[in-house]
Amino acid sequence: MKKFDVIVIGAGHAGVESAFAVARLGKQVLLSCTDFGTISYMACNPAIGGTAKGHLVREIDALGGEMGLTADQSLVQIKMLNRAKGPAVFSLRGQQDKNLYHELMVEKLKKAKGITLYEGEAVRIVTEGGRATGVEFASGDIFKCDAVVLASGVYLNGKIITGEYTLSSGPSGYTPATKLTDNLIELGLPMRRFKTGTPARIYRDSIDFSKMEIQLGENTDRFSFMSTMATFEEEPCYLTYTNEETHKIILDNIHRSPLYNGSISGVGPRYCPSIEDKVVRFKDKSRHQIFVEPEGLHSDEMYIQGMSSSLPHDVQEKMYRTLPGLENCRFAKYAYAIEYDCLDPLALKPSLESKAIENLFSAGQVNGSSGYEEAGAQGLMAGVNAVRKIEGKDPFILRRDQAYIGVLIDDLVTKGTNEPYRMMTARAEHRIKLRQDNADMRLTELGYEIGVVGEERYNALQAKKAQMAQILKEAEKTMPKEISDQILTKWDEPIARKTPTLYEMMKRPNARLEDVKALLPFEVDDEALNSVIIECRYSGYLEKEEGIVREQKRLEDKLLPEDIDYSSIKALRIEARQKLDKVRPLNLGQASRISGVSPADIAVLIVYLQKMGK
Repeated sequence: MKKFDVIVIGAGHAGVESAFAVARLGKQVLLSCTDFGTISYMACNPAIGGTAKGHLVREIDALGGEMGLTADQSLVQIKMLNRAKGPAVFSLRGQQDKNLYHELMVEKLKKAKGITLYEGEAVRIVTEGGRATGVEFASGDIFKCDAVVLASGVYLNGKIITGEYTLSSGPSGYTPATKLTDNLIELGLPMRRFKTGTPARIYRDSIDFSKMEIQLGENTDRFSFMSTMATFEEEPCYLTYTNEETHKIILDNIHRSPLYNGSISGVGPRYCPSIEDKVVRFKDKSRHQIFVEPEGLHSDEMYIQGMSSSLPHDVQEKMYRTLPGLENCRFAKYAYAIEYDCLDPLALKPSLESKAIENLFSAGQVNGSSGYEEAGAQGLMAGVNAVRKIEGKDPFILRRDQAYIGVLIDDLVTKGTNEPYRMMTARAEHRIKLRQDNADMRLTELGYEIGVVGEERYNALQAKKAQMAQILKEAEKTMPKEISDQILTKWDEPIARKTPTLYEMMKRPNARLEDVKALLPFEVDDEALNSVIIECRYSGYLEKEEGIVREQKRLEDKLLPEDIDYSSIKALRIEARQKLDKVRPLNLGQASRISGVSPADIAVLIVYLQKMGK
């Protein structure tokens, strides 16, 4: 059979980004899935981005990925979340036409040089001498390769559960992968069982929107640094609420919920709970927000966000119809829970390569994460590192101070997770530095150096940097006092005793882009100017942050020998020995972040390395 450089198993958000990355690096990749309908399929909410997730989309885009561009091309609404907070946590969230998003991705894959699509169920990863060398499919086809990326999402032994009804299935009735888990266990990969869920889809013409609060987008931003501000037709979302009657129906039928009667064994996401969990866990809340979102432009179906459930159909009908506007709703699809097999991410290296099988990489929900954005970020990194491995190059690893992607992967492979992992701004200790507005400044040159970013994107970054430098040079000039006083009064800021420079003006919390723009004697791009204003505003914090980063990097630069025998270091506590041996950290920085490893343990390691002359 034909040989490929890389085979990607699964064509969801992780698999697609992985395949594109491999192809951009000039390699031949086979992208396989159980059904072409699953390619970039939005099995849950018809949206991209959100708090911290918007940062990931921007970072994927800055590294040449496709998610941001395709999201912009399929928008029905977009807005910036966290406007009331600082720019460090501003996060874009866009409502998508989910069918259009899928169709655009399929079209791009078919046009991409080096990508071959294949429909079939992977049943075995072929290995030789502890190295992945191919994939066998249920059809009997065996394709050889130099590296494999596992991106199977929630399809491994997927089981849909609704009340007493269970079905072996992937999301939305797509075919699950039922044989690969046994092979992964045979190869020495530790597996576990997780669970997620999705709400019902309700026919649009059965909803009374007049009883709900309309939610419109701002539609003034885009995900991709390369997108234009093209207009699109907006679809509004709506807000409604549960009530005491809703909660009573749920509690009266809680014994029929698979979550509470023992039918579900998988661990569910803490930060995206089912409506049953919300009602049981937050008994003091008299109501919960429910967002009604379109599945696409002029779609017949509306997604009822916040109302995921595994209760039986008859209970779902009763509880949904207690919500204002849904009294006469008709169900297009009922809510369900889905259980699936996934890997323990502690079995992966920071490059996302398996510790057990060389040249086997893993990305996305199969690593225990949740969300399209987390999956896409891992997929891109796994694809890049698969190519770098077969080319004999060092892995491309982003640090926690470089990207949310670095935080995401480091959390998974260093700390592990006992529930579906979700990216949040609170997980990033350097979030003032890791803003979504500067993702291109942080990552695009790195992407260009390794080959995943093209000339057009690289040149656009250089133009932006040049304009930012021009703005900063102009900002060094002192302003006429009458103008500065007038603007500071407009901004509701104290009048400066000494006439300020424009740079000092931009440091003010209430500095407005349109006013600064009017003061400049040349035309500027809003995106470049906005980044300058934010950098000015955070300059003091960023200087302190750089000191912390330098100290942390000192630990990151101290590599640990691959063959170090932690069990022989008697000065280490037993727990530390066990945790260090399981994770096998690359350096002292990663070792310091392992749960159960204390600063005293790190000090012991430093002394040990000094004695060994390493």
